[in-house]
Amino acid sequence: MSLPDMVDIADKLAYFQAITGLEDPEICSEILAAHGWDLELAVSSFTATNSESSASATAYGGGGGGGGDAHFDPATREVLDRPEPQENAAPAPSLAWKIITLPISVISGSLGLVSGAVGLGLWAAGGIISYSLGVIGFGSGSGRNAESSARLVSVSAAASEAIDFVSAFERDYGTTRPSFVGEGFMDALQRSRNAFKLLFVYLHSPDHPDTPLFCERTLCSETVAAFVNENFVSWGGSIRASEGFKMSNSLKASRYPFCAVVMAATNQRIALLQQVEGPKTAEEMLVILQRVLEESAPVLVSARLDAEERRNNIRLREEQDAAYRAALEADQARERQRREEQERLEREAAEAERKRKEEEEARERAAREAAEREAALARMRQEKAMSLGAEPEKGPNVTQVLVRFPTGERKERRFHSTALIQTLYDYVDSLGCLEVDSYNLVSNFPRVVYGADKLSLSLKEAGLHPQASLFVELTS
Repeated sequence: MSLPDMVDIADKLAYFQAITGLEDPEICSEILAAHGWDLELAVSSFTATNSESSASATAYGGGGGGGGDAHFDPATREVLDRPEPQENAAPAPSLAWKIITLPISVISGSLGLVSGAVGLGLWAAGGIISYSLGVIGFGSGSGRNAESSARLVSVSAAASEAIDFVSAFERDYGTTRPSFVGEGFMDALQRSRNAFKLLFVYLHSPDHPDTPLFCERTLCSETVAAFVNENFVSWGGSIRASEGFKMSNSLKASRYPFCAVVMAATNQRIALLQQVEGPKTAEEMLVILQRVLEESAPVLVSARLDAEERRNNIRLREEQDAAYRAALEADQARERQRREEQERLEREAAEAERKRKEEEEARERAAREAAEREAALARMRQEKAMSLGAEPEKGPNVTQVLVRFPTGERKERRFHSTALIQTLYDYVDSLGCLEVDSYNLVSNFPRVVYGADKLSLSLKEAGLHPQASLFVELTS
């Protein structure tokens, strides 16, 4: 077998032990081998129990090992039913504080505890246990297995189980109770860490004969409920539900009613500070919780002070960063304003130069057009003057015409009586005395306008022979 295959098998074996709570590596290896080393299939076969069988198995001491009378598939059942030598039996859980490995399905089913490492010390009876609150997640080599087992319990499923438990517990035992959070275990652990409190865990076995009396007289007593609500974050789960069942395996619950006080520990584990198994009176429960609280107070205070110091340092860095950014932004704003002012001056100079060139071009164009018009008029006057021919001598067939202009200027010329009215207009145009092209030749007495309708008449036909006096009337 190659080295990568051996590493993969070792990873699968470690994760299978963490998920199921089975401590014997030989049994875990045989179960995995019976399922072709398919981690997801083996875990599913181990955890897939019906509600009644799992609840019954864990309620009466079956939560700490392989699942009691749970309905496993034949391959898993054959391995679990095999007699185990006495020397390999798992030791009974003690009341000493210890580190507990959480099931991967519980961890990967929550998005809660993802943070940087925080150094904490845990005050224990007779000494100090040092640990850190680290990243709850997986290393780079376990991504594939983590993805497959993440589907076992989703975030919404864990929260739904917690909400159902709170609703059922309140319905059965009233509103005077610990304020169990309606979210998954990992989210509750995150909440307790954020609040710098311990997490009070209650695993509910509804079929256990001691459960009703314990809930009514101890857990729901005013003194215990008030003390827990004041000093702890509370999470409860039914061992009939998936997450409650897995936590009972992880905490090695061997007797009910079962309570525990935990804190987050390193990597994928929690620190079990205290477990309370079996029925207890309210006074006994208060003594136990008070002792745990007193022993854990130094580490909680230290954690709070460390967190406040970190927040202060972060706030100081943020203020320094903000001051630096403000100064940098001010410098950038001044530089931007300088550039904008320079660009504005350059644009204005360019615009002024463009306008100067446009005005110069317009003047040149106007002068050129005026010269072209003047030349065209000169050509037109010359052409019309040439079209008139020589002025005829006086005679019976010659008409004497006097034209008065609006300026008072007078012009006089002789024309053949057969010349057309258009000839008179050509004559006026050839003189260049008018600035406009639109005008009419008009006689005073009687007033007759020789407009466009009379241009084809001869002078004699128009009644202008032998002599006529006309004036130029400008039209708009």
